[in-house]
Amino acid sequence: MSDRDPQPVERQLPTEEARDLLALVREIAQREIAPKAAEEEDAGRFPREVFTLLSDAGLLGLPYDSEYGGGDQPYEVYLQVLEELAAARLTVGLGVSVHTLASYALAAYGTKQQQVERLPAMLGGGLLGAYCLSEPASGSDAASLRTKAVRDGDHWVITGTKAWITHGGIADFYTVMARTGEDGPRGITAFLVPGDAEGLSAAVPERKMGMKGSPTAQVHLDGVRVSGERRIGEEGQGFSIALSALDSGRLGIAACAVGLAQAALDEAIAYASQRRQFGHPIGDFQGLRFMIADMATQIEAGRALYLAAARLRDAGKPFAKQAAMAKLHCTDTAMKVTTDAVQILGGYGYTADFPAERYMREAKVLQIVEGTNQIQRMVIARHVAGPEGR
Repeated sequence: MSDRDPQPVERQLPTEEARDLLALVREIAQREIAPKAAEEEDAGRFPREVFTLLSDAGLLGLPYDSEYGGGDQPYEVYLQVLEELAAARLTVGLGVSVHTLASYALAAYGTKQQQVERLPAMLGGGLLGAYCLSEPASGSDAASLRTKAVRDGDHWVITGTKAWITHGGIADFYTVMARTGEDGPRGITAFLVPGDAEGLSAAVPERKMGMKGSPTAQVHLDGVRVSGERRIGEEGQGFSIALSALDSGRLGIAACAVGLAQAALDEAIAYASQRRQFGHPIGDFQGLRFMIADMATQIEAGRALYLAAARLRDAGKPFAKQAAMAKLHCTDTAMKVTTDAVQILGGYGYTADFPAERYMREAKVLQIVEGTNQIQRMVIARHVAGPEGR
């Protein structure tokens, strides 16, 4: 790894409190997360103690109401926190984003009693969440999910298998979408399932190309019995809850992608300033300088795009189109920038002695999770050109 420290990103933050928050996050990232990232990713180790630290520091519930243990921060600030965490280690940044996604249903659609009883522990009590929508046979076509929840008196009995679940097997709670009625989106309901529920188990984690420290696994629900007060929202409202959550979650993925791309750019610049060929640092050669300029420009464009979407969300305005655009652009940028970083490092970029190859492997999954980039293009086209088949 290159020994030149990257320059902090120049950020426009709305308050002095937000500036102090970002400074704290950067300190935690540099002291507690980045130094162990390569070793722990190589070993496939999930840093649960880091999430405990983040919870203790109030960083696992930033966009939620302080009445329930949240941080009262706008998305504009929360996403920049994610970016800093992802730049240090994507497993951590993405993990915080997924935890926030898993908490969304209860925070946005739960009853007052549910929120008072459960949100404080979820947002600041050291718990870790997972979001369960996808299944082995329903990924992009999420409305065709087959996991069923059947009413039994004052309880629900949930049976089925969820797939591609980040934190599967280690989460303390799961936000689960299950079918309670007719086929299609109107028959889906949301439930909050405790991680230690009888009948809930996880398969062996998937063997992945990147993000090996973040467990991704199928989650099996074999007659899991939950009380009626663990239903979130109304019966049949689950799919709209799921889509609303994903609009916000896609902004989290976009911010993580920008953080990863920024880390790759910083590594490329550090290497290019030190590596000498033909009597000069390779960073003096125009070909590489143009590559670095393009990388930096795309990162800044991505950051501006996700922040513009976040500010719409904070203002209570529609932002689904902009969220899809941000997810699409930022994750495609992360793939391109990390690939270019490997190229700038040359042969060394292909070795595990430098983090560039890890960044490139990790970037790929961001084009897939929480709606593939092909799905994002469909969403954007519907907003811009209208629905298909008119």
